Amino acid sequence: MRVSKEDLHQLIQTKIERAGLTEEHADIVADVLAFADARGIHSHGAVRVEYYSERIAKGGITNRPEFRFEQTGPTSGIFHGDNGSGHVAAKRAMEEAIRIAGKNGVAVVGVKNMSHSGALAYFVEQAASCDFVALSVCQSDPMVVPFGGAEDYFGTNPIAFAAPTDDGRMLTFDMATTVQAWGKVLHARSRGESIPPTWAVDADGAPTTDPVKVNALLPIAGPKGYGLMMMVDVLSGILLGLPFGKHVSSMYADLSKGRDLGQLHIVINPAFFTDIEAFKANMSEVLDEVTAVAPAPGVDRVYYPGERGRLREAAYEKDGIEIVDDIYEYLISDAIHFDNYDGKNKFAE
Repeated sequence: MRVSKEDLHQLIQTKIERAGLTEEHADIVADVLAFADARGIHSHGAVRVEYYSERIAKGGITNRPEFRFEQTGPTSGIFHGDNGSGHVAAKRAMEEAIRIAGKNGVAVVGVKNMSHSGALAYFVEQAASCDFVALSVCQSDPMVVPFGGAEDYFGTNPIAFAAPTDDGRMLTFDMATTVQAWGKVLHARSRGESIPPTWAVDADGAPTTDPVKVNALLPIAGPKGYGLMMMVDVLSGILLGLPFGKHVSSMYADLSKGRDLGQLHIVINPAFFTDIEAFKANMSEVLDEVTAVAPAPGVDRVYYPGERGRLREAAYEKDGIEIVDDIYEYLISDAIHFDNYDGKNKFAE
């Protein structure tokens, strides 16, 4: 099934509102999810709606949260999320970070006690659209074996970064610190597809190509990914006085309870370090030079980070976004949730 981004946004918003969120908050959630699907990040798009609706309906996401921003220093602050929608809390926190960086050059804003916030690229692009550079990191629940280990301890703990240019392009990357995110496994399951043996392990710790048998993920580049996921855990958990590592709440264990997750936005105003127009021009130049690099055998061309997603978005704008049939059927149904998921076998970070 193919739908326009606008129609997908409306379908998601309607479902999320029906589950209990306010129109304003449901609109933001729908914007983040439709953004993900439009970029081809289907693991963080409409496939998540049933899970969010389930948790909202059961009280695990606060429908009308009492958000509060606490500025703790000239360039720092904490956004208290009251276990409301993570998409809304992350967006509001980034707005505060942009405000502070605009005035003082740099901002570091932590988000405490939030729910899952979806694709981090959405939030760093908020800052890049204001001519700022941004880095965002967040926690997820334990599902990754540390390098050399046989039991999971850390989450996929993603990192996102964005920077502007002088011609409307953005350098954007959004990556899990694992070879692939749980959402990619989820996407493979929804399509009945196999996965590469380098992504994950089964209950015995052996590599598996069956997404249904996945028990834990593997860190990207072995010890390097392991170090990065620990860094993210420190910045978005321990630094904010929140649960960390294996103590981070499960996405699927008890949907009636808030998750108390953490996220950290770091925003830099280039105008405090160099001429802003020169910065953006240099960013454009580096993107041009990277994409002009001779491609390796069997590769059509070199892409800059984020370019493929924007090309997908342009194609989807013309032909519509492809949505798996059962997800589309759920979106157009009257049901808020189906109560038919089976934990890690269907929903995961």
